[in-house]
Amino acid sequence: MSDFSAPCMWMRGGTSKGGYFLKDELPADTAARDAFLLTVMGSPDPRQIDGMGGADPLTSKVGVVAKSTREGIDVDYLFLQVFVDQAIVSDAQNCGNILAGIGPFAIERGLVAATGDETRVSIFMENTGQVAVATVQTPGGVVTYKGDAAIDGVPGTHAPIPLEFRDTAGSSCGALLPSGNAVDVVNGVRVTLIDNGMPCVVFKAEDVGVTGYEDRDTLDADTELKARIEAIRLAVGERMNLGDVKEKSVPKMMLVAPPKNGGAVTVRSFIPHRAHATIGVLGAVSVATACLIEGSPAAEVAQIPEGSRKTLSVEHPTGEMSCVLEIDEASAVKSSALLRTARKLMDGVVFG
Repeated sequence: MSDFSAPCMWMRGGTSKGGYFLKDELPADTAARDAFLLTVMGSPDPRQIDGMGGADPLTSKVGVVAKSTREGIDVDYLFLQVFVDQAIVSDAQNCGNILAGIGPFAIERGLVAATGDETRVSIFMENTGQVAVATVQTPGGVVTYKGDAAIDGVPGTHAPIPLEFRDTAGSSCGALLPSGNAVDVVNGVRVTLIDNGMPCVVFKAEDVGVTGYEDRDTLDADTELKARIEAIRLAVGERMNLGDVKEKSVPKMMLVAPPKNGGAVTVRSFIPHRAHATIGVLGAVSVATACLIEGSPAAEVAQIPEGSRKTLSVEHPTGEMSCVLEIDEASAVKSSALLRTARKLMDGVVFG
């Protein structure tokens, strides 16, 4: 417990929620900062009753923002996961959902000037060293959260915030296709080893004995399936330049099937040992990209729209995630974007 307090904007970003802070308004010392944030959230406590957290990892998140000194970048963004029932604050991963609120927050705090009805905010993601560009609706030079965009997991509609990811190809593996092949055969299964922001192994669900339309609990209970998938995962670590992946959370395993609800492809994602209720933001980008690789298992089951700018709806167990991919004259993906929304919930001061 401390007497420290700090200005804070509480926002929903995508399907997550948390506190957004300016870096220079938090303690400079990392240990002091983390102690403050644990107290703000009410951790460790399963109910987080003595803090702002919502008793769920998805509502116990923090975005720390600073004006960037990097060329061509507006702001730097550090994501922090505040654990609910442990005294841990982690920067070990990124969060594409909290990212959705960074652009609006930066404009509201005066770090970025609005440029008309839409304002593009370039964001350096400190956790992964990647860059994203958020397009924020700013009619009359003011951020608006009202609009007609809907995303699964959030009721109602809000202003669209497309997130464009730059330089994600090979972010962890060194190349979009780290093995150099569109298709590899591993343990008798045709797979695509791909990294467009998230290292993934993409293969047909039917090739491992399932339909790809099972619910999460059914997949999690199928120990034979999980053992077969894990054997493939362990076998490709070296080929993906990830080394021994036994203790690693990547690559993610993506089982694909033809779309059922008007989308581009159906996915069942293992992250990597448990079935995911949805699909991760950058995992969806990697799967959508795999759908555009000629001859790949994903391309064989996907329904791909025409044009150089393609919106691919990735269907998952609880809805869909729309990826917008732009391709060049050689049919290679040159940019990828996801549609997210955000909403300002509270602006004030939080106490430690």
